[in-house]
Amino acid sequence: MKLRPEEITSILKERIEHFEVETDLSEVGTVLQVGDGIARIYGLENAVALEMLELEHGVVGLAFNLEEDNVGAALFGEWEHVKEGEPVKRTGRVASVPVGDALLGRVVDPLGRPLDGVGPIETSETRPLEFKAPGVVDRQPVKEPLQTGIKAIDSMTNVGRGQRELILGDRSTGKTAIVVDTILNQHDQNVVCIYVAIGQKASTVAQVYERLRDAGAMEYTVIVTAPANEAAPIKWMAPYAGCAMGEHVMFNGGHALVMFDDLSKHADAYRQMSLLLRRPPGREAFPGDVFYLHSRLLERACKLSDDFEPVGGGSLTALPIIETQAGDVAAYIPTNVISITDGQIYLEADLFFSGVRPAIDVGRSVSRVGSSAQTKAMKKVAGRLRLDLSQYRELEAFAQFGSELDTTTQNALARGERMVATLNQPQYDPWPMEEQVVALYAGINGYLDDVPVDQISRFQDELREYMKTEKSILGEIRDTGDLPDELAEKLNAAIEKFKDTFSVKEEAPVAA
Repeated sequence: MKLRPEEITSILKERIEHFEVETDLSEVGTVLQVGDGIARIYGLENAVALEMLELEHGVVGLAFNLEEDNVGAALFGEWEHVKEGEPVKRTGRVASVPVGDALLGRVVDPLGRPLDGVGPIETSETRPLEFKAPGVVDRQPVKEPLQTGIKAIDSMTNVGRGQRELILGDRSTGKTAIVVDTILNQHDQNVVCIYVAIGQKASTVAQVYERLRDAGAMEYTVIVTAPANEAAPIKWMAPYAGCAMGEHVMFNGGHALVMFDDLSKHADAYRQMSLLLRRPPGREAFPGDVFYLHSRLLERACKLSDDFEPVGGGSLTALPIIETQAGDVAAYIPTNVISITDGQIYLEADLFFSGVRPAIDVGRSVSRVGSSAQTKAMKKVAGRLRLDLSQYRELEAFAQFGSELDTTTQNALARGERMVATLNQPQYDPWPMEEQVVALYAGINGYLDDVPVDQISRFQDELREYMKTEKSILGEIRDTGDLPDELAEKLNAAIEKFKDTFSVKEEAPVAA
């Protein structure tokens, strides 16, 4: 066998041309200082904001402060093991969380790690924590209702798909109960729900989970929890993680509802992080960008235009919760979030303790979307409801000082009492839209005027059951979303027929 030099030369040339050296260049810094879940790192001049950093002992850092000679990073994991002088490596990836259908029915932390002991979450899709909100051109007006199943909300402070509606009130006034009822009411509504618990007790989150699981609502729900015993960075991350999961649904043409319970604790966690990072404090020691903290989060909730590429028509609805102190809605964080959102539902402690549930203060609650996100049927029956209830509250206060009231005032007070009783609703019992319309129709058209106030609830429950036998009326209201005159006449006849069978029960005397 004879070797030909030109053949060997050509092979060598080809090998040299295609020779590649695989090099792994990574920027490495050094921990200068560590403590309270915060590290200062030297040598990462090219790090970007919110970039993930790898530290020893499996700890992950998030670059927050990009200063002239060091990077301030928040640490996730067992940061107590990190020591000064240890290396820190850039990953080149910004903070992101897993998203997708695999998360439905699961309880996860803000990093997407399962907390329910059911097993790993099988999904390869991720979304960045922070994402620029869609612009004005990519949005469309909020005009499609998102039914909460709560009569007082759907009639007066209604929520539309793509809206941001704030729920605020003192501690233990029923804020979480409203969002749980709203989740329960999304059954068969094709809405994915994401409940974000920030700084809540683990036992409280477990109760919410069990309630949703027992009702079959976990099939379309994700719970993201950052418990009270977690570090501040995890609590800061939680609402952004929940929002990213909801955005995944919205950008794929679906409808998502994300609830933040609550943003007061979120602001407190951010204040703690900012002070540890040596950022200058402002009012109430909050950093100067605490408004931007919540505005960039809530602006991501919207109704996408039908022409949005690649898939249009999706929506992300946000229900943030704020806890007030002694009813002070003029405090720093409540006023901030009120100015960002499209309306607020204010829960009054005095109403709550007087037995009005949900304890919605009609005067201070508003939906800035208005009736554009209501069905025609609901518009017709709820048009004067807000005004009538506001007048009732004023007359109620006035009537305490005067003994002799004219007939008109007495009638207005009697009607108001009955409408308040009609809007009362037990927890975990959301009503479909068509049943709400019938209940409100009966109240505003005087069918309750001769029913004792203490029996209004029984009247409405029995009327609800009776109307279920008259399926054609409820079915037509549900299918068309309207209440034309012919249907209203049928409804009048049905209510009158029911009223003939309704018997007022005598109250048993109370023993002395």
